[in-house]
Amino acid sequence: MQASYGKLGQNEIQLDQGIVRSQNTASHRRRPLRVLFIHRDIRTVECCLQELKKGQFIVSPDSVLTLAQCTEQLRIQSCDVVVAEYTSANWNGWQALRLLHQTLQEVPLIFVTTAMGSESILRLTADCAFACIDREHLAQLPMTVRRSLNEKKLREELRDAQGALRHSESLYRALVHGASCGIYRCDAEGAICDVNQALVILLGYATKDELLAANHAIESLPNLLKGSSSVGSSRETTLIEPVETEWKRKNGTTAKVRICVRGAYDDHGYFVGHEIIAVDITEQPTFEEQLRCQASSDSLTGLVNHRRFLEVLHAEICRSKRTGREFSLLLLDLDGLKEINDRFGRLTGDRALCRLGQILRDCCRSIDTPARYGGDEFAVVLPETNVGTAALVGRRTCDLLANGREEPILTVGVGIASYPKNPTIGTLIHAADHALYAMKHKRTKAAAAG
Repeated sequence: MQASYGKLGQNEIQLDQGIVRSQNTASHRRRPLRVLFIHRDIRTVECCLQELKKGQFIVSPDSVLTLAQCTEQLRIQSCDVVVAEYTSANWNGWQALRLLHQTLQEVPLIFVTTAMGSESILRLTADCAFACIDREHLAQLPMTVRRSLNEKKLREELRDAQGALRHSESLYRALVHGASCGIYRCDAEGAICDVNQALVILLGYATKDELLAANHAIESLPNLLKGSSSVGSSRETTLIEPVETEWKRKNGTTAKVRICVRGAYDDHGYFVGHEIIAVDITEQPTFEEQLRCQASSDSLTGLVNHRRFLEVLHAEICRSKRTGREFSLLLLDLDGLKEINDRFGRLTGDRALCRLGQILRDCCRSIDTPARYGGDEFAVVLPETNVGTAALVGRRTCDLLANGREEPILTVGVGIASYPKNPTIGTLIHAADHALYAMKHKRTKAAAAG
C-alpha cells in the first residue's frame, strides 16, 4: 500500500514546476545537458526536449536508431543521459538490455515506455537499474533526469568513500604492523633473558635494565609455551598462531597485545628458548569503531548514510520474510534547499539539513533507522509499521518543522511505501519515490489553480 500527502502548516514554500530544486542541478545551468536519444519517433523526442526545456535544462541532443549506432556515437561523443524507446524492434529481450547497460556503463538510462504494465516497469527498474517513464507522462522526465544524475553522483561518492576507507585502513595497518614491535626473549624454562626498547616502553618502564631488574612476569607466557616441544624443530617453526592477550604494565594498567611465539636456536640447531614478538593493540578497537562509524554515517547530519541505509533495508526485508510482519519506508524531500543556500548562505542550508535530521531522530523509535539518502533527500525505515502509522510519523515530522522557532521555516514532502506489497529494495524505493512525486505533482497543480 502506498500513500502520500502534502506539507502541513501555514508557512509553506510554493514551488513552480520549473524551479531547479537541488544543488546537483546547478551544473546543468552552466553547461548544456548532453542527451542521446535512441528512438524512432521524432515527435516523442521533440516532446522530451520540450519537457526538459520546461524543467530549465539547456539540452544538447543527439539521436540514433539502433544499439550499434548508440555504441558508435558514444565513441565519438560522451553524453550525460540516454533516453531510449521501449519496447522497440531494436530490443531483443533482456539480453539486449544487459548489453545496452554494459555499453553505457555509468551513463544514466531512461526508458520511455508504451503499452507496459506497472509490474513490467517495476521489474525493469528493479532488475536492471534503469529508470522508466510512461509515454503519457513525459512531464516526469525532468525530475527523472535529475534523480538519475543524482544517483549517479551518489554512486561515485560512494566509490570515493570506499576508496578513502580502504586507504585509511591500509594506513592503519601500516601504523600497527610497521611500528617497532616489542621483543621478549626467554630461555627454555621461560625465564626472561633479554628485551628490546619497544617492549620497555610498552610495559611502562624507564630503561631496559629496570625491566630486567624487576624480572617482569608476563602471566600468559607459561600457558602459551606449555607443552610446546621444540627440540629438533625447524628454525622457522612457529610454535603458536598469533593470539591476543593482556599484559600488566609497571603502573598496574593493562596493555592489550597481539603476540606470536617462535623457537630460538643456537648455531648448532639446538633449541635454547623462545622469542616473543608483541604489538600493542590497546587502541585498536577504538580505531576500528571510528572507521566503522565513518563508513556508515553521514558526516553532516550524523544519520546513517546511503550505503548503511541500503544494508538496513536489506536486513529488514530478510527479517520480515521470517516473521511475516509488515514494515514501511518513508522518503522525505526538503523543500527549497537551493533557495535557502542562495538567500541565507550554505551554512544555513547545512543547518537546515541538520535540523531535519534531528527532528527525524526525535520522531523515531529506537528500532527505526533515519538516514540521509543523498542531497536534500532523507529516508526512514520503520519496522513493524503499516502505512497508516508511517503517515503519522510523516505528519509529525511536518508539524515539528512547520512549528520550529528557527528561521527559515522548513517544509518537506513525504512518500510512503510498505513491504511486502513492494517485495524488493528496488520496488520499495520506486514505490515510495512515486508516491512522493505524485504528492508534489498534486501540489504543483493546486498552486497553479490557486
